[in-house]
Amino acid sequence: MIVTRGISLTNFLVATSALGFQVFVLYPWHKRLDDDFEALKKEHLRVLRTVEGTRINERKGIREQLSELRKIRWF
Repeated sequence: MIVTRGISLTNFLVATSALGFQVFVLYPWHKRLDDDFEALKKEHLRVLRTVEGTRINERKGIREQLSELRKIRWF
């Protein structure tokens, strides 16, 4: 009876400690990681749009140069 009660109390203390650790340590850390990940996704999309705009401008410049070369019959 005493051994069973001791095991039950130990189990209760371990479970309570684990729950407290999850609530007070892991959850705030997870929340911060989630916020940082969202910020990283937004930054990635911003960089992707910038690169895409640059490539479009480069293509326009190349097309203009090709049309100029065709006008003077180089190509």
